[in-house]
Amino acid sequence: MSGMPGLRMAATDRTVLNLWTADAVVLFDWLMSVDLDQVPVRHLAQKQALMGLLSHLDRSIPSYTATDIEYARDLVVARDADA
Repeated sequence: MSGMPGLRMAATDRTVLNLWTADAVVLFDWLMSVDLDQVPVRHLAQKQALMGLLSHLDRSIPSYTATDIEYARDLVVARDADA
């Protein structure tokens, strides 16, 4: 480190994200369906971070049906339309 102020982190540091459940379901569904090898990234770490996010979402949300996923999509679109 250069001694300049800034973000400091260790390999074991964690950040907690609070996501609206519908957002988490929609994001999880997209990550499950997308070919991560086709997602444009500038650095391998970005792809690895997406894979880590997918893994955490997989453990954090229960199994959803196609109907649940469609409902979550509708909720997200409706919420953003009201904003």
